[in-house]
Amino acid sequence: MERRRHIATVMAVLGLLFTAAATSQAQALTPAQSEAQAAYDRALGDFKSILAERRRQIEAKQKLPNLPGQALYLARVAVISTYKDLTDAVPSRIGKPNKFGIPPAYFDSAIEPLVDEYADIFDVMEAPPASAQNSATPFKDVVDLGTAIARAKGLKPVDADAAGLISLGLFYAETNGKQNVRNARSNSYMGSFQTGPSEDRNGQRKWEAIKGTIAAADPALNARDDKEEARSRGIDRRFNHWTNVRDGLMNAHAELFAEIPVIVKTLPDPIEQMKLFELIQIIPTPTRSALKSGDLLNYRVSNPTIMKHLRNNSIFAFGRTDRARSSATFREILGAMWLFKRKFEKAMVKYAEIKGR
Repeated sequence: MERRRHIATVMAVLGLLFTAAATSQAQALTPAQSEAQAAYDRALGDFKSILAERRRQIEAKQKLPNLPGQALYLARVAVISTYKDLTDAVPSRIGKPNKFGIPPAYFDSAIEPLVDEYADIFDVMEAPPASAQNSATPFKDVVDLGTAIARAKGLKPVDADAAGLISLGLFYAETNGKQNVRNARSNSYMGSFQTGPSEDRNGQRKWEAIKGTIAAADPALNARDDKEEARSRGIDRRFNHWTNVRDGLMNAHAELFAEIPVIVKTLPDPIEQMKLFELIQIIPTPTRSALKSGDLLNYRVSNPTIMKHLRNNSIFAFGRTDRARSSATFREILGAMWLFKRKFEKAMVKYAEIKGR
């Protein structure tokens, strides 16, 4: 009994000391640090609130507002941004690594469950329409199409294989590997490769131009293409997985597959290669200019509109320091694409599975 009283007394004292220390630390914050803490607390509260609202609406089967994911996305950006501002002001707040691979200075691992809930809600809001035409082999389709297009462009087998992996990375970057999804933040971009109507049509035209070469080199793939082309008649073709992947690759990426041998020498890491091709999706003109410059990694972007496009795609988007950037080299841009890294790692694992079969 006496031992229990002693333990209880020690625990009580430790609790008082911990409370005193925490109070002292809070009192020791400067006005700027206190403001950063308050901003993060508000952003986190707003994030929780919009998550709860969307979940309630979904469960009650209420009609969702137009672009129901936009407010949710902006709330998540605010949480990451204000946490970065907080850790800039109070470096001791930088915590342990998190399962999303986000740098700890930008993300408190304690809120991982909230981001899981965020992803679950987006899955519901972006579910494919009833008319969507799924594939039984969605990942293999992407690899096969990317590889076949690269071979038609004259690439050697090893470089064509790299094109197949890059294509799979783009699928993960655009939809996290989900086929035929809608877009809760846009009424324009849809499907497995998230293309707009004009991009889809442009990709189809470019495919028709190389279809004869594809047919001669790979009759089986051409036969599959004919089947999917016929199947997609009468629907929005972006919701046929095969045709959307095919046309998405042809629209933005296929013409640069010829640059893969040079890209691989400059960026031997496959994840860096995938990042570069994702930039062709986000900022196509500067990326092409950087490739032509002969000094890809040191090529600098300073156009305000281009910097805005990067921020709208989660690059230099979080915290005052990052958002204040007026320019960046491609080396810095690639380094800032940390939200894409986990997706590209998934693509590499899936690619190994496909090749292993």
